[in-house]
Amino acid sequence: MIKNVNVYEENIKEVLKENEFMELKNQKILITGANGLIGSAIIDVLNYLNIYENYNMKIIAMVRNENKVLQRLKEYKNVKIIGQDVIEKIKFDEDVDYIIHTASNSHPQLFSNNPVDTMLGNFLGINNILKFASTHNCKKVEYISSGEVYGQGTEEIEMFEENYSGKINSMNPRSCYPISKLASETLCASYSSQYGIQTVVARPCHIYGPTQTNSDSRVIAQFIRNTLNGENIVMKSEGKQIRSYCYVLDCVTAILMILTKGKEGNAYNIANKQSIISIRQMAEMIARKSNLKVEYELPTKLEEKGYNPVTKSVLDESKLEKLGWKPCYTFEEGIEQTLKIMV
Repeated sequence: MIKNVNVYEENIKEVLKENEFMELKNQKILITGANGLIGSAIIDVLNYLNIYENYNMKIIAMVRNENKVLQRLKEYKNVKIIGQDVIEKIKFDEDVDYIIHTASNSHPQLFSNNPVDTMLGNFLGINNILKFASTHNCKKVEYISSGEVYGQGTEEIEMFEENYSGKINSMNPRSCYPISKLASETLCASYSSQYGIQTVVARPCHIYGPTQTNSDSRVIAQFIRNTLNGENIVMKSEGKQIRSYCYVLDCVTAILMILTKGKEGNAYNIANKQSIISIRQMAEMIARKSNLKVEYELPTKLEEKGYNPVTKSVLDESKLEKLGWKPCYTFEEGIEQTLKIMV
């Protein structure tokens, strides 16, 4: 939860110094999943551009729970809020210039408890968005997929490039997330081929930051909540898994770069080469920032069901950087800013 608004706005200002999006001036942009970690941060950045850079954008925030977003966005004058579950036919009936589709079940507890809803939500959601785009003069749809689509790599693979295809166990219910994300990417490509809809795909790595929700069950979100509550971090594994991370506001500028400059029909990784770290190192760093400790416990069966089986997930972001994108925050800096904003 954002408490220190001044620090948060300084962060937004910082990430925009190196990244410009003039193509978005005077445009109408629909963002789904506007209550989520990424979707809410996108709206914050676009609203900042409207206020301080005179972008004159019309922003449409689509959410399932209007009450939650109203509490957060009530002072945003250029944001229109639409209550809509994307798995249902889109009721909103205005032309839009761009769509950024972030809505998804996106953390382990939801994968474990609701694998069917996760799969259907991802696939039916993007299908409804693409149908809407095809009849509302949309210039481009950006689908926010996931780095999990690469599955399990091999020892020879140091980093996942966009053309890599790894193994995903289709008989594991935990695969509901990466497989439905992968199928949704193919649906984007299919709509482009059959109906001429301009689509691009973003594949974020592990994203963190002050816009995380209270229900987010990803380990990094749990660890941040622990430290904010003055609690020691509890690890449920040895934490040897290596991951790419990216601060949420750097992720937003990457998404906007892909939207405005990404080549139609292409996928782009979102990651920060200065933020590659093991889960154990990540936990120790977060604890150290708050003078707390890391403890170890055995996981519950439900927690084990939600674990990502991939031991190493490092994304190559060079294709994104060629578009001109520059991240601002290393992992340590991003954690410091997150804790400052949420305290």
